[in-house]
Amino acid sequence: MLNNKVAIVTGASRGIGAATACLLAQHHAKVVVNYFSNAAAAQQVVEDIKKNGGKAIAIQADARNEEQMSSLVRDTLKHFGHIDILVSNASISFPMTSFLDISWDELDRKVSDELKAAFVSTKVVLPHMIQQNKGKLIFISSGLSNFAQAGFVAHGIAKGALNSFVRYIAHEMGPYQITANVVSPGMVATDATLHTPAEAKNQTAQMTPLGRIAQPEDIAKSVVMYASSYSDFITGAYVPVSGGMEMN
Repeated sequence: MLNNKVAIVTGASRGIGAATACLLAQHHAKVVVNYFSNAAAAQQVVEDIKKNGGKAIAIQADARNEEQMSSLVRDTLKHFGHIDILVSNASISFPMTSFLDISWDELDRKVSDELKAAFVSTKVVLPHMIQQNKGKLIFISSGLSNFAQAGFVAHGIAKGALNSFVRYIAHEMGPYQITANVVSPGMVATDATLHTPAEAKNQTAQMTPLGRIAQPEDIAKSVVMYASSYSDFITGAYVPVSGGMEMN
């Protein structure tokens, strides 16, 4: 499905990013496993990919840092020759608190860093995609951008801003046959929800039409679809991958 395609996955050392990197490789893409600090985890993802016959390299870079991301792009081109897919997945921490308790600086930091990670990652790959007149941009958002939940004000607002960012990228990049789409998970069983009480997870599962919360692989499958030629005429889409939680 993705023969000879080259994919960069930011924040790919664990969770959704790691699952996505592995699944892209299973579909024969060459994968750059980007990580911020956990080199051992990123290298393990690379080893898992290689063990299954795939091709991958791990590259450290802060998705918010243009100099580091430009270096990542240069290394990608050196190793693989071109760039076809960007999965913008880098996780930005945020305070779990209410609007009444959050400070402007805390909210500003989350929103700014969320957008900057997407902005910088997109900015550095676009010249190469424009030159080849094709490319796939996939951004990981959250259902909390549409449905408010206690404690997630910073995360929800930041992901809502990301959703708008993607629509503008899709509009501007369309003439170059570059698509930009949002994959929006509901609750996923990752490190981020490791300390979520079992009762809360069970309650979410019971409210979900498919009767469970997502595994990282569920999100990865949707990313692979948007990375493939099956989505060539889809751009600017917001796709909830939540087991039906976001049905209108």
